[in-house]
Amino acid sequence: MTLVQVHVRKDELTNAVLAEADSGALAEGAVRLKVESFSVTANNITYAVVGDGFGYWNFFPPATENPEGLGIVPMWGHAKVVESNNAEIAVGERVYGYLPMGSELDVVPGNVSAGSFADMSAHRQPMSPIYNQYSRLAADPEHDPAREAERMIYGPLFKTGFIIDYFMRSEGWFDAGEVILTSASSKTAMGLASVAKQNSPHIKRVGLTSAGNIDFVESTGLYDKVLSYDEIGNLPINACVTVDFAGNAEVLGKLHHHFGDTLKYSCLVGATHIEARSSMGGGASDLPGPKPILFFAPDHFVAFFKEHGPADGGMMIAKTWHGFLSAVEGTVEIVKLSGLEAARTTYLEMVGGSVDPAKGIVIEP
Repeated sequence: MTLVQVHVRKDELTNAVLAEADSGALAEGAVRLKVESFSVTANNITYAVVGDGFGYWNFFPPATENPEGLGIVPMWGHAKVVESNNAEIAVGERVYGYLPMGSELDVVPGNVSAGSFADMSAHRQPMSPIYNQYSRLAADPEHDPAREAERMIYGPLFKTGFIIDYFMRSEGWFDAGEVILTSASSKTAMGLASVAKQNSPHIKRVGLTSAGNIDFVESTGLYDKVLSYDEIGNLPINACVTVDFAGNAEVLGKLHHHFGDTLKYSCLVGATHIEARSSMGGGASDLPGPKPILFFAPDHFVAFFKEHGPADGGMMIAKTWHGFLSAVEGTVEIVKLSGLEAARTTYLEMVGGSVDPAKGIVIEP
């Protein structure tokens, strides 16, 4: 059996090629997953950009005799068990989780429950366990057969929004009465706005976006108020928290200078924001108000599931997930493409910033 992968040169992200290798024998206790579908989003490009800094290149080693300098970009998607050496996982079962940009993946299931299992492969253990979890669709409260594309496109970003709301609630929203979200049209910001609307209705949600996106953001109904970045100076001086998804140093600086000490917490989402902070004159430490804090969602999810357990935690997420799906229905056109050459091409277009954000790309290898 032959497997196909998309190999990316880690120091030259625009260099991506298809590569073939022999699947080899399946290890004892392992199962072989045939990749059925995955989405390619800006989130996946972030995995490639920050790469070694967060261990994203380590999840799926390239199947080649000389892997030095090459990597496989992780994707979120669906797969089917086509071979099993594990008594707890049957051939034909379908799962959702972290997959390579490729045709198949061998995993070693452990911590098996009715709804999930973890890949216990040795090379994956140093990374965050959140990325090693696979949902078994037959008993997965998030699964909706009619919404599999939306789950791949929105799911990982929505969950970041969910855990930000959970963190803010656990901190009493830092005694603030409103949350200001930059890049309000982004999927992650919309996820946070949706969860906050459901779980923290007393917190006013203010969305900041480019002038051209105001009508779209208002149409979602997720925000109490929507303003352009040029209108930051018009915001009332109230006790608030900011959640920055844009990574724009100028915007973050304007918010800190406008609110000063009435800004109770400044949350930076995404590793790219480290660059945004360093690009400010003197860095983030020179800004008025609280020091911006980088939010790394996987660490927060580990604590969340430790507190609530996988079953109850999964139900909490599923409840708000279905509400989010209703809010964003129809906002993105889903485009399905076949074959890994389409995956390679879409990835390169995404790296180059030429993919229409109003389209959600799903690849069926």
